[in-house]
Amino acid sequence: MASGFFALFDDVALLLDDIATMSKVATKKTVGILADDLAVNAQKASGFASSRELPVLWAITKGSLLNKIIILPFIFLLSSFASWLIVPILLIGGLYLAYEGAEKIYEYLFPHKPRGREKVAPASSREDILKHEQRKIKSAITTDFILSLEIVIIALEPVLDKPLTVQIVVVSIVALLATVGVYGVVALIVRMDDFGYRLLQLDSSEKSITRRAGTFLINALPKVIRLLTIIGTLAMLLVAGGIYLHNIERLEQFLHAIPSLPAGLLVGLAIGLVALAAVKGFTSLAKLTG
Repeated sequence: MASGFFALFDDVALLLDDIATMSKVATKKTVGILADDLAVNAQKASGFASSRELPVLWAITKGSLLNKIIILPFIFLLSSFASWLIVPILLIGGLYLAYEGAEKIYEYLFPHKPRGREKVAPASSREDILKHEQRKIKSAITTDFILSLEIVIIALEPVLDKPLTVQIVVVSIVALLATVGVYGVVALIVRMDDFGYRLLQLDSSEKSITRRAGTFLINALPKVIRLLTIIGTLAMLLVAGGIYLHNIERLEQFLHAIPSLPAGLLVGLAIGLVALAAVKGFTSLAKLTG
């Protein structure tokens, strides 16, 4: 009886060790897309009145958790009964990420010019402000759903050959860490300027360290968000390219002489530009025929 009891403990210890190891591997694989998730959500959670930033971010966080509650059972069912669909879904998601990355580069190089003297009317009431918030929250949650799907599938890939129990625990840990980590950092970023203003109020002397730190934080916020946008764009292209390189053997063999990082970026950019050209061409054609 005692030997059986200790054998059970040994099995549990091995399972936990396996889970810990695979969680580290899965987390490393999702780092690139988490950088993009961070950049996207930092942008979407900023631009509100100071008193509304945290409530808006909390609403997006709850939406992100709900997204993962919806996605996880669906992905585990696929893993158990139709695992052959995982790679096609991964490739479709990679195509979307590549397109998003290429579109950001295109918008930066060829910024959209408003027609005529068209201006957006400012919100005139609390109801208008709340409607604007709801639109931004809905947009952020929709984007999070796509990114969450990619995170979950990428996290699942290293444990596809493991028992279902290990898959569930590892992918759930990564999904939870992704939500808590990303939105926790976003909360710190969007409140950076507010913390800076508080530092300014503590000391009014021009050359004080407190005042300099406050000024630095206020001025740094827009630069941090711009930097995250650049990092996020590169991360999307790298993740997309990596997905295609790892799942299309001929492509990987063709680019085997190029280091994995520039190869992934090159493939992601190429796929993104093709997808962007196709969407632009289809849109132009629809306008002409419409």
